[in-house]
Amino acid sequence: MACDAWSDKLDAYVDGELPVPEASALARHLRECPNCALDAFERVQMKRSVAIAGKRYEPTSQLRNKIEHSIKAPSRGAIPWAWRIVALPALLILIISLSMSFYVRHEKTQRDRVYSELADLHVATLASATPVDVISTDRHTVKPWFEGKIPFSFNLPELQGTDLTLVGGKVAYLAQTPGAQLIYRLRKHEISVFIFQDRGAETASWGTDPLSQLSFTFETWTKNGLRYFVVGDVSAQDMDSLSKLLRDAG
Repeated sequence: MACDAWSDKLDAYVDGELPVPEASALARHLRECPNCALDAFERVQMKRSVAIAGKRYEPTSQLRNKIEHSIKAPSRGAIPWAWRIVALPALLILIISLSMSFYVRHEKTQRDRVYSELADLHVATLASATPVDVISTDRHTVKPWFEGKIPFSFNLPELQGTDLTLVGGKVAYLAQTPGAQLIYRLRKHEISVFIFQDRGAETASWGTDPLSQLSFTFETWTKNGLRYFVVGDVSAQDMDSLSKLLRDAG
């Protein structure tokens, strides 16, 4: 059973709705309290199950096409020729504006959905009794562990002279696609680094600057055909420091 001081804030935490100071304090508490960690983990699992169940009832492209074809277009003769000349440019502008608006909303919704899923994975990892499957501070131990478990390879940076520590890693799944999840510790904060094969045009318009969202800071970029995501309750400056090390890793 979760502690009384935190039980009413767990739902807001897993939904990314807690202010950053409270989210950071709760994240530290989860690492010390098995009961709260288990409760948070169960809520994340329920949230993901509901999300997966909801996707089963999304309309198919065939259904959308059937609906579109069932709508009869108005007769061309019903609109006077002169009015068509006047209305056509305005109609084209309206269509272009709506298309751009839809594209921007779709891109943001898709990015937010991915970030939400990554935040869930990060929280579930922090709440788990076994957050990583390979435990080591040595990058030469962690990297080879992934061979044969994911369909790509990657490089990890040297951390000597930094405040960062490699904790370990495990296989993670994003949209049923396997990838690597690495855990780094910065002072008393855990940061997740997710690495997946890049989806090309699907994520090409996403920015690379640190972004605060869902009580966490996110940063993403592509390198050598791979898409990197960094997630943690740290400042944008700390996030950028780790991201630079990963980008420069040879």
